[in-house]
Amino acid sequence: MRNTLKLLFGVLIAQSTSLLAQQAPTNPYNGNKRFEQLETILPTPNTYRTASGSPGKEYWQQRADYDIKAELDDVERKITGSETITYFNNSPDELGYLWLQLDQNIFQKDAIGNNTKTGGINGQASFDQFKNITDPKKYGYNILSVKDAKGSPLKHTINNTMMRIDLPTPLKSGASVSFSIDWNYLITEYYGRSGYEYFAKDGNVNYFIAHWFPRMAVYNDVYGWQHKQFLGQGEFTLTFGNYKVALTVPNDHVVGASGELQNPTAVLSAEQLKRWEKAKTATRPVLLVSQEEAEKAEKGKPTGKKTWIYKADNVRDFAFASSRKFIWDAMQVDVEGKKVWAMSLYPKEGNPLWGQYSTMVVAHTLRSYSKHSVAYPYPVAYSCHSVAGGGMEYPMISFNGGRPEADGTYSEAVKAGMIGVIIHEVGHNFFPMIINSDERQWSWMDEGLNTFCQYLAEQEWDRNFPSRRGEPQFIVPYMKTDPTQQVPIMTNSENIMAFGANAYAKPATALNILRETVMGRELFDAAFKEYARRWAFKQPYPADFFRTMEDASGVDLDWFWKGWFYGVEPVNQSLETVEWFGIDNVDPTKKSEVARKEAEAKRQTISNIRNKKDIQKTVVEENPDMKDFYNTYDRFATSEADKKRFDQTMSSLNEDEKKLVDSNKNFYVLNVKNKGGLPMPVIVQANYEDGTNEVFRFPAEIWRLNDKEIKKVIPTDKKVAKWTLDPFMEIADIETEDNTFPREPEQPSRFQVFKGQRPSQLNPMQEAQKKSGSAVQGAKN
Repeated sequence: MRNTLKLLFGVLIAQSTSLLAQQAPTNPYNGNKRFEQLETILPTPNTYRTASGSPGKEYWQQRADYDIKAELDDVERKITGSETITYFNNSPDELGYLWLQLDQNIFQKDAIGNNTKTGGINGQASFDQFKNITDPKKYGYNILSVKDAKGSPLKHTINNTMMRIDLPTPLKSGASVSFSIDWNYLITEYYGRSGYEYFAKDGNVNYFIAHWFPRMAVYNDVYGWQHKQFLGQGEFTLTFGNYKVALTVPNDHVVGASGELQNPTAVLSAEQLKRWEKAKTATRPVLLVSQEEAEKAEKGKPTGKKTWIYKADNVRDFAFASSRKFIWDAMQVDVEGKKVWAMSLYPKEGNPLWGQYSTMVVAHTLRSYSKHSVAYPYPVAYSCHSVAGGGMEYPMISFNGGRPEADGTYSEAVKAGMIGVIIHEVGHNFFPMIINSDERQWSWMDEGLNTFCQYLAEQEWDRNFPSRRGEPQFIVPYMKTDPTQQVPIMTNSENIMAFGANAYAKPATALNILRETVMGRELFDAAFKEYARRWAFKQPYPADFFRTMEDASGVDLDWFWKGWFYGVEPVNQSLETVEWFGIDNVDPTKKSEVARKEAEAKRQTISNIRNKKDIQKTVVEENPDMKDFYNTYDRFATSEADKKRFDQTMSSLNEDEKKLVDSNKNFYVLNVKNKGGLPMPVIVQANYEDGTNEVFRFPAEIWRLNDKEIKKVIPTDKKVAKWTLDPFMEIADIETEDNTFPREPEQPSRFQVFKGQRPSQLNPMQEAQKKSGSAVQGAKN
């Protein structure tokens, strides 16, 4: 039964609904703090970085150009190189010294990254766990010389993974300096970012070479020199420049690298050059090097060397891959009106998956990311098949996992994982290779933004693609963990616990929630593209992103950044109670009928029902003289005075007021608690008794005066059978059992009954082959 809601007639009746919806705060709690601006947290705007989030009129950044000659020794697994760096000081400051990154030094025995690794031995351990501490080889750079443009030695000091070069005279603002470095190092086994993979069956090696040459550290307006040590987790902070790189490798190797190949006629056969021309107009990848040709090369021996020359302009880094095992396919695709090479390098161990999917996924990624951020500006994008699992990104080239079984079959998870990692790593061409964030400081600015765009691209690739990150419900397990085991997203890269959940999944989820629930797609997409446009080929920091998203959308998001990026509280809304009110109908005749029915209903108790049978006659029924006035009095009858007052009241109402009285509207008072702490929009669905439903949305500012508990009045024309909070799983609510009213009945726990069953070790394709006795269709070579 619903409660009746009495209305004051006359001037107040038209205001009744708004009066009901207002709630005087009994205690402000932390609501005001949660919705205050970030002014005291964000850096003060200046002429370099404005309050709107755009680069200021005096924004500057340094530049470093590289001319590198290097040789890959396939026997010693060693790289020897010589580079000339021209460094341009575009800052307003005079520089007395320069800092360079020596990332290969992370593999030295006494490196900070090695010495600060922790962990024990729990009864058993693999040989891989001991390689780093027992390998007798001396890894890290051998710096052979550091000289100025005239060939004179330059004083330099190596501090772990950083090297300072002292300049004879300070480098003035607007000036440049050139110097050269000779060096070599032993290549490590692939460790997730670079290295080699050895194939015991054929004795060959695939090389994935990155952070392989001394590179300039960043000097900017935020930190000065960004020379935080490379410990392995926080990635790279780099400055843009132009590269010319000559790579000498065994003459049976195929090479892919950042940039455009400058001497194809010197390194490719006539047949390969024909295929190259065919690939320019193909709609599917063309094999430049076939599997048959790659397998033949595996069995041969090099007869000499070849030098592959590459040119890459306006990039922040350079990487390459080299092997005689590589199959090579390619096609040119149209990306925002520009022809771009999409290419893949992979050994036969990657087929059949890689031949069918890799280059097509590269092409899709370039189109999708260009749509959501900025048009891809570079001439090529490679996907290279590295050690199974994971991936790593560099300008125009990425190293990606995802390997089928030896028999060519694969699970759906392997296929989806491969497609997902290619999208992710190729997508890094945009974040941070173009929108050049400081990865050593803020992992989320590249990993989180990129994972969000990856989610969009995955859903555009295949409907219902099994994305691992992006949907709010997927972040719930992490949000439910103990707060002491979490750190805010706004945590330095090297100090993050649960790196994948924190730097990838949580910011990607936050952006998806912004897009779908808080801002809406139109406002979000425009603001996100504006951020990418403003900071393409520049170096943004968190404040620049936060401010641009608000500036370009007109949406105050400071409460959101506070909750999602600066805090560790979860979302946990609870629909505690729902009260149901109806307007008290003042028509005395109708009121009498309602009262009569309610009184009769109340008399239908079990005692009265049984008494009709068991009590043959009451005393009054046997003795009529026991009756008096009240035995025949109709207490529900309408008096003439009541009718007169009703007529007078109705005649004083205007048409809108009469409609409200006659509407029979329902008024529901929802009592919602914020048990998790993180304020979010309140989304509630009403399921009506007639089978229809309606969704009501209230912005997060509903919590601004009381962040613990609110009441909200919702008028409906139809009766509601059930209310549900967050019906589309939009806000990452960590506890959904209290999201319905009336509460859903508890479901029984389940247990399994078995007798000696063992889970199958075969993937579904192998199971199908076993059942049919023949091969099933998977990816095609």
